[in-house]
Amino acid sequence: MEQCELIVLHTSDIHGNILPINYGNNKQTNSGLAKLATVFKNILKTSDCTILIDNGDLIQGTPLTYHFAKHLNELSNPIVSVMNDLGYDGAVIGNHEFNFGQGLLKNAISESEFPWLSANIVKKQTKEPAFGKPYFIKTFPNGLRIAVLGVTTHYIPNWENPDNILGLEFLDAFETLNKWVEYLQENEQYDLLIVSYHGGFERDLETGAPTEQLTGENQAYRMCMEIAGIDILLTGHQHRQLSTQLNGVLVAQPGHMGQAFSKVSIKLEKLKGSWTIVEKASDNIAIDETTEPDGKIVELTSPYEDSTQNWLDEPLGEIVGDMRVHSPLEVRKKDHPLIEFINKIQMDAAGVDISATALFHNGAPGLPNKVTMRDIVSNYVYPNTLKVITVSGQDIKDALEKSAEYFILDDEGEIHVNPSFESPKPQHYNYDMWEGIEYHIDISKSPGNRVTLLKYKGETLKLSDPFNIVVNNYRAGGGGHFNMFKGKPVKKEIQTDMTELIANYIQRHREIEASCNDNWSVLPLK
Repeated sequence: MEQCELIVLHTSDIHGNILPINYGNNKQTNSGLAKLATVFKNILKTSDCTILIDNGDLIQGTPLTYHFAKHLNELSNPIVSVMNDLGYDGAVIGNHEFNFGQGLLKNAISESEFPWLSANIVKKQTKEPAFGKPYFIKTFPNGLRIAVLGVTTHYIPNWENPDNILGLEFLDAFETLNKWVEYLQENEQYDLLIVSYHGGFERDLETGAPTEQLTGENQAYRMCMEIAGIDILLTGHQHRQLSTQLNGVLVAQPGHMGQAFSKVSIKLEKLKGSWTIVEKASDNIAIDETTEPDGKIVELTSPYEDSTQNWLDEPLGEIVGDMRVHSPLEVRKKDHPLIEFINKIQMDAAGVDISATALFHNGAPGLPNKVTMRDIVSNYVYPNTLKVITVSGQDIKDALEKSAEYFILDDEGEIHVNPSFESPKPQHYNYDMWEGIEYHIDISKSPGNRVTLLKYKGETLKLSDPFNIVVNNYRAGGGGHFNMFKGKPVKKEIQTDMTELIANYIQRHREIEASCNDNWSVLPLK
């Protein structure tokens, strides 16, 4: 009896990490495609039937990919060059693939020696898949045929700058997947179906209870339970590590930044001329410090890396006083010089007097006395632009109440972060802090009733009055479930990335005083 083993190697949410480097301090990390490459090449040498798939959010996320997109984009995309060298069979389009516009994405696709898949991202006019065939079938010498079908979370228009997705329509991922699975069953011959979905799980995998607001952003649980014919579901987007089976579907998710990868093993036997699955298993394999980065990958990346490092070390100006982050929680409980500084830059660029921003991640170090570009990108990690939108006073209050959900109070009266903002995916970027208004948030009150003071120019803010505010493009579109901002009139768009706005502001002023006016606080203060 003829037998074989299929090995599927699965990456997701690489977010531009090629080399094992933390660009904030240049310390080595156990992450990135260069280390993954060392492991992958060993596996590929010893396995006859292999498929290598990336599940999206690939070309954005590090200073290297940002610098490439903004300053070196006449060259080949470094991420694509690496993936070509590794022999990837395919990649799924993730939501962050659009952050730098369709031009950069289309160039990456044209340079790739593998297809990019997404059945549900279609051309608005023709409804055809926008980036080529949404699936491929790989045939091995022993006759084994594996179908790979890709879909993407359709929630992208809620986050992305509309200019970056012009002409595209994002169909419901579940409905589209259901249709294409039926199409494959009726029109193609294959032995096993892999679905690669840039999206995650909306429900607990054991109980089926919702783990988030059911907006359609994540639909993997429903896919496993309601679509027949999927053998393997590769997932991502949530930056989780999952390895299990659900309703007979083998499920994998490998985390993010190339810190681990999913290895799926399928044993098959040939019975009566066709291959049958005998056993299937998956495992997430973490990269450790003993793994050396692949020399070829380091060599391919070297010109981009050298240019990026020089750019990051450019001196910009000085901070007088302390603008460093000593405790992320404390920064979010009371007005802080770093947050006030970013809000001031947003107001300066937009010409309005109300602004909101976030401390995007808990690793944000703040700004030292001597500021370089490295310090800016360590704190502001997204390629956001700004929008001025007109909202009501009620919208502002509702947004503050939404942010106030970030906190919980324990039995001793201590303030902690709501676990829903840390698991299954850290979402610290969904807590905003404001300048131009005065407010207090009292966590001892029930959610929805925590804003106990709200003033504008010394007077109680009128909930029925209109206000022009500046926020980043993600928040302006309602991202983070800030639905009160969705669809609001856009008065102005500032297309320069925030990292550039911050750098330009520091270079223009040269010396910045670290100060804050204490216009807001979270109660109880301890």
